[in-house]
Amino acid sequence: MLFTEPSFLFLFLPLVLSAYHVSPRRLRNLILVAASLVFYVVGEKTFSFVLVFSILLNYAAARALGRFDAARSRRRVLAVGVGGNLLLLVVFKYANFLAANVGQLLAATGVELPPPPPVHLPIGISFFTFMGISYLVDVYRRQIEAQRDLPNFALYITLFPHLIAGPIVRYGDIAAEIVSRRVTRADFADGVRRFTAGFGKKMLIANTLAVPADMIFALGRDEMTPALAWLGVLCYALQIYYDFSGYTDMAIGLARMFGFHFPENFNYPYVSASVTEFWRRWHISLSTWFRDYLFFPLGVRRPAWRVYLNLMIVFLLCGLWHGASWSFVAWGLFHGAFLVFERMGLLKTLARLPRFIRHAYALLVVLVGWVFFRAETLPRALDYLAAMAGRAGADAFYKPSFFLDGEVAVALAVGLVGCAPVVPALRRLIARAAERLSGTVGLLLHGGMDLSHAALIALIFVASATQSAAGTYSPFIYFRF
Repeated sequence: MLFTEPSFLFLFLPLVLSAYHVSPRRLRNLILVAASLVFYVVGEKTFSFVLVFSILLNYAAARALGRFDAARSRRRVLAVGVGGNLLLLVVFKYANFLAANVGQLLAATGVELPPPPPVHLPIGISFFTFMGISYLVDVYRRQIEAQRDLPNFALYITLFPHLIAGPIVRYGDIAAEIVSRRVTRADFADGVRRFTAGFGKKMLIANTLAVPADMIFALGRDEMTPALAWLGVLCYALQIYYDFSGYTDMAIGLARMFGFHFPENFNYPYVSASVTEFWRRWHISLSTWFRDYLFFPLGVRRPAWRVYLNLMIVFLLCGLWHGASWSFVAWGLFHGAFLVFERMGLLKTLARLPRFIRHAYALLVVLVGWVFFRAETLPRALDYLAAMAGRAGADAFYKPSFFLDGEVAVALAVGLVGCAPVVPALRRLIARAAERLSGTVGLLLHGGMDLSHAALIALIFVASATQSAAGTYSPFIYFRF
C-alpha cells in the first residue's frame, strides 16, 4: 500500500488514526501491530510470512541472548540470529542474481542448465532485516535489553510508517515510546505538516521529474546530445532525492501522529563539499548502520591500507544492499573509491580550495554515481556516461528542449532551490524580524507567517491529492530495495 494512494489517504489512515486515538492506551500497540500487518499483507499477500518469520527469529534470538551469560553461548546465539537475517536476504534478494551469474559461468564452459524459477523479492526486506540485525547486536552488546513482550517487539519491526522503505530505526531510538508515549497537539500538527511536505515532494516534484528522467535514460547513446544526457541525470538526481526524502518526511510525520519520534534521514545532501560529507547527509540511517555495525567492527585502528580496504568492503556491500546487479556494485565501489581518496589526502587538498569548487567536485562525483544507480545494466551505464562525456551521436535527434516543458521547468527550479536550506533560513530571518518588532506589527508578522504556512500546506495537500486521484502516483524508488 502506497502512502500516496487514495485508499491509504482517505480510508486506511483515517480509520487507523480514529481507532488508535479513541482506544484505551493498553490496546493502542495491538491496534498499530494489526494495522501494520494489514498494511503489509495488502502489498505482499502470500510472502507476508517472511516478515512474520523475521519477527519471530529476532524475538527468540534476543530473548536467548538475555538468558545466557557465557560469552561463547552469546556469540553462538548472535551468529544464528544474524545468520538467519542474512539468509533471508540471500534467498529472497540475491538468489536470482547468483543463479544468473553462475549460469553464465557454466555456459562459458559449455554447460547449459535451464534457468531456475525466479524468486520473489518481498517488499521492505532490506529494511526490516537490517533493523533485526541492529536489534540483536545492540542486545548482545548490552546496550539495550531484549523486549519480553512479543506484540511490543512486533510493533518495533512492523510499524507501518517505516516498514516499507525506512528510515532504519534502531530499537533504542523508540524503546521508551513503544512502552509509553503521548501525542500532543503540537506533535500531531507537526506530523501533519511533515507528512504533507513529503506528499508534495513525491507527487509534485519527484513524479514530475521522473517522466523526463525515464525517457532520457531509455534513449541510446547515439540518440542524445551531451546536454540532454546531463539533463537526464540532473532530473534523476532530483527525482531520487525528493522521492526518498519525501517518503522519509511522510514516515516521520505519520510516526509523530502516533507519538513516535523517528531520527532524521536527510540533511540537504546536495550542499555537500565532499563525498564524505555527502554520506553524512544522505540516507543517514543506512550510512550510520554500516558505520556502527560493519565498518567499526572491521576495525578503524588498523594500518591505513586495512582501513581503506574496509571502506571498499562496506561500500561494496552498500551497493549490493540497494540491488542485486553489477551496476549497483559499481555504484558502491565508485563511492567507496572516492571516500578512500579523500582519506588518503584529497580532503586536505580540497580544504584549501574555495567552497564552490569543492561543492562542484562533490556534485560531479554524485551525479556520475547516479548513472550507475539508475542504469539497468553496467554496459548501459557506461554508454550513458560516454554520452555525458561528449561521445554521443553527431546527428543526435533528441535535445533538452524536447523534454523541458513548463511543468518540468518549474519542478526543476523548485527542486534546485529546495535542495539547499533556503526555506528554513528565510523562516528564521522572518522570525528574527518579527521578534525585533514590537506591538501590533510584530504580532501581525508572526500571524501572517503562520497563516501563509498553513495556506501553503493546504495547497500542497490539495494539489498532491489531485495528482493521486488522477492516478499519476507511482511506487517510491526505495520500495524495490
